Amino acid sequence: MLAGEPLPGWSGRFLHSANMTFALYDIAAGAAPLHEHQHEQEEVWHIVEGEEQVLGAGCIAVVPPDTPHSVRPLGACRAVTAD
Repeated sequence: MLAGEPLPGWSGRFLHSANMTFALYDIAAGAAPLHEHQHEQEEVWHIVEGEEQVLGAGCIAVVPPDTPHSVRPLGACRAVTAD
């Protein structure tokens, strides 16, 4: 498992399998937004902890393939992603 800070305020641990990448992010209050981008594969976000917002704690979102998306943290939170 690798660890890193891909963006200011985004601390993560990453696991790469043959076909997917899993990430566990601890996102700080005031963290940088994740720019709009897209993937050829779908991406799944599971918000584990944080204030209820557009995606609050316990929410899961599936971003379909080739769909532009971005993330703007509204407060400190923890999220798991798979793509």
